[in-house]
Amino acid sequence: MVGDVHVLQSINNSSKDNSRKAKEKKKKKKKRGGSKKKMNVEQSLAFKSVSEWVFLDQSSSSLVSSAASCVVDDFGVQKCIGRGGEKVVFELHSHSKCSDGFLSPSKLVERAHGNGVKVLALTDHDTLSGIPEAVEVARRYGIKIIPGVEISTIFTPGGDAEAEEPVHILAYYSSCGPSRSEELEKFLANIRDGRFLRAKNMILKLNNLKLPLKWEHVSRIAGKGVAPGRLHVARAMVEAGYVETLKQAFSRYLFDGGPAYSTGSEPPAEEAIRLICDTGGVAVLAHPWALKNPVAVMKRLKEAGLHGMEVHRSDGKLAAYSDLADVHGLLKLGGSDYHGRGGRNESELGSVNLPVLALYDFLKVARPIWCNAIREILESYAKEPTDSNLETIMRFGRTRGFKGVSLLSCGKDLIDRCLPLWLTNEEMENAEFEAIKLKLSNISVSQGGVQVLIESK
Repeated sequence: MVGDVHVLQSINNSSKDNSRKAKEKKKKKKKRGGSKKKMNVEQSLAFKSVSEWVFLDQSSSSLVSSAASCVVDDFGVQKCIGRGGEKVVFELHSHSKCSDGFLSPSKLVERAHGNGVKVLALTDHDTLSGIPEAVEVARRYGIKIIPGVEISTIFTPGGDAEAEEPVHILAYYSSCGPSRSEELEKFLANIRDGRFLRAKNMILKLNNLKLPLKWEHVSRIAGKGVAPGRLHVARAMVEAGYVETLKQAFSRYLFDGGPAYSTGSEPPAEEAIRLICDTGGVAVLAHPWALKNPVAVMKRLKEAGLHGMEVHRSDGKLAAYSDLADVHGLLKLGGSDYHGRGGRNESELGSVNLPVLALYDFLKVARPIWCNAIREILESYAKEPTDSNLETIMRFGRTRGFKGVSLLSCGKDLIDRCLPLWLTNEEMENAEFEAIKLKLSNISVSQGGVQVLIESK
């Protein structure tokens, strides 16, 4: 308990000092030229393992030599050089128009490519609807998509409703998406329905504050079928001239507990984490620095199955939250939380330098979970080989863009052509997958097969 109190007391000071220290480090690096050194053995092995997964559908002959060329700068930031000398950049937190981002999934992927991102997690609020489009476009650029979602929840400490606060949980899934996808979709749909009511309540409160914002205005900005969020309300306020900037809209009216703030039908954070775990996902606490009581949240959510928390930002690693992650045995991740709104206050896609050892730890936890989820999804199809079950598999798991086109003519093709793009040989070499392969070998895909892109030899 003493350790937790000490960590909590250090959070505010650490957060305030972080930006200043990051700027000082950048100045020092420029002044002395930022000398580089080779990665050590542990980092090189970690990089090789991470790269094998990133480039799963490509030849791994150059991975060893690529790992040897990796460097770290003076401040321990990993510069992971991939095939052809490019950096292997993971972006684990991004948003599109499917929630409150400004870019379509296609444009988001294009921007990620332009910034050198090799692995992109699209984590829209309470929806996975943008993932198929992102996967399709990502094939053109050789980008690997991690299907993700940022789930809106409520944390209530000690049953005290007065002290409850919003908590966002990031969920990362395999190339095939979540197992038991219907259960997850129903859960997310309920949250999205609540977001409509929440936005209307915010508008009502603003109207009572003599700001006659209209629902039609917010709905038009959100777009057809998109559950509106605070950012959509803020954008409408700016367009209507009630505030000058988005930041002003939040700081005056829409901040947590603010005069126009409202909650929706967010589930308890613990419930969301348990569902993420049950559907084959990795659960990570988003932006813990926004929480009132991160220690209490961390303890309870760890008990519910939380795997990790965001610690790394574009301005560096937050030491206090890194310490909290260590205390509770959590993965230390991070992402830009990119929305595409522009301006100096937003971090760019791919701007968070995740250490290669952090990526290795992430995949070491995630890959067995994802492997089990893929096996469960394939088993469901083997038991009930319907078109809808096949579409569930291929919705997120379409193969990446290569030269040739082929048809999946039978269930065995899922193993022979697709599975090697989702799992390593080691992950597939077990009795359970062999049994699934036998079951699938006699299944014919209906309606002439499903068209997929495969590599031409």
